[in-house]
Amino acid sequence: MERHGTDLAVNKRATFEYAIEERLQAGIELTGHETKSAKMGRIDLSGARIAVDKGSAFAIGIAIPSFQPNNAPLGYDPHRTRRLLLTRAEIKTLMGKTQNGLTIVPLKAYTVRAHVKIELGIGTWRKKEDRRELLKKRETEREIRKFRK
Repeated sequence: MERHGTDLAVNKRATFEYAIEERLQAGIELTGHETKSAKMGRIDLSGARIAVDKGSAFAIGIAIPSFQPNNAPLGYDPHRTRRLLLTRAEIKTLMGKTQNGLTIVPLKAYTVRAHVKIELGIGTWRKKEDRRELLKKRETEREIRKFRK
């Protein structure tokens, strides 16, 4: 996966709530003012999810406010469903994974040259006790690093 750009947004909650097994890069179809706004870092991935349907993949719940709120197009919806740009083979793979009970969530938004890309994570939902265990593990690692310094 080629990544040479800057991170625009990170969905930390997704990596906490899901055990990510595989990562995938996808382009996202944006209008001009959405692209400008996203490149300024005004993109929110929290609560977003990915749906695969009839040979297309869509990002649902990604919030990108208008670049100039007072000059936004009429009826602009910052939470509108946006199409992901993937190959047919990648979409088939995603469809198979979702039928096997896995979930697809956006992890990061970043730029590659002039394009805005989304890093998708394919994984399973962590149970409450697994999340508690993860928090304990992180806390002990943090304390170990603190005493090593």
